[in-house]
Amino acid sequence: MTAAVALGATFLINSQALAAPAVGQPAPDFIGVDTAGKQHRLSDFAGKFVVLEWTNPGCPFVRKHYGSGNMPATQKAATAKGVVWLAINSTERAASDYLKPPALDAWMKDQSAAPTAVLMDEDGVIGRTYGARTTPHIFIVDPKGTLVYAGGIDSIPSSRAEDIKTATNYVNQALGEAFDGKAISAAATRPYGCSIKYKT
Repeated sequence: MTAAVALGATFLINSQALAAPAVGQPAPDFIGVDTAGKQHRLSDFAGKFVVLEWTNPGCPFVRKHYGSGNMPATQKAATAKGVVWLAINSTERAASDYLKPPALDAWMKDQSAAPTAVLMDEDGVIGRTYGARTTPHIFIVDPKGTLVYAGGIDSIPSSRAEDIKTATNYVNQALGEAFDGKAISAAATRPYGCSIKYKT
């Protein structure tokens, strides 16, 4: 009986620990390994804005934003301001569109992408911690470690590249407002894209 109670308590603690953070709450720390095998810890970037971008090159919504040049341009605009940009792939190894680190790295280079690092999260630990649901799904952490944005890259949830020019780029908008010392006007938006193929 005691063992059962202990197991129940452990389950509750784990469930609470896995609750996705909301905007305004501390961003959970994590350690991720990039495509070159280097470790990155979120807390190492304290004092800087950090963008977390969930990605999967097999997703047409991801290809829309990379193939059009929109995601690379957004990355470059952010990193030029000193923002750290971490692209994260939580696609499990068994998925048909999973890319091994060298292949993912090569794809990013082919797209002229400019993230600070591309992290491999095949076990889905980072993705589940943040409640990442789609590719792309964007989160922004401020220099104090608070989650200040969560949602889509822009305001038109389609896979059509031609919609980019009339959409509001929520990432550019949020970072621009934050750097100007303003409150982020759209801090939580609806992410859209392909569902993340988490390890089951």
